[in-house]
Amino acid sequence: MYTDMFKTFSEQTEKALSPYVKFNKLLAKNVETLTELQLTAVRTYGDMGLSQVKAASSVTDVTSMTAFGGQQMAAMTKLSQQMMDDSNKLQSIAKEFKEDLEQLTADNVKAATPA
Repeated sequence: MYTDMFKTFSEQTEKALSPYVKFNKLLAKNVETLTELQLTAVRTYGDMGLSQVKAASSVTDVTSMTAFGGQQMAAMTKLSQQMMDDSNKLQSIAKEFKEDLEQLTADNVKAATPA
């Protein structure tokens, strides 16, 4: 008797909390993806900055200054492209999260609506 009661209670609780569990998993996946993107971006931008500091420290005369100036333009182009790529990745992650959240909401509304 008590076994059936606890089993029923457990099943009802699991069913009631299922949307929250799904949402938490979706949120955790999104946070993980964003964290990976941010760590990669920090590493990339840090490497770019460090390489520019090293290049600037090697300037010793007019010739090396001219070469450094040309290298700066290439570095700015690379930085701009990296920022555009990161922006596109972030937009993609946000779009995917929005779509997954809309699907989760639609599924929950469908499950909660009597047929």
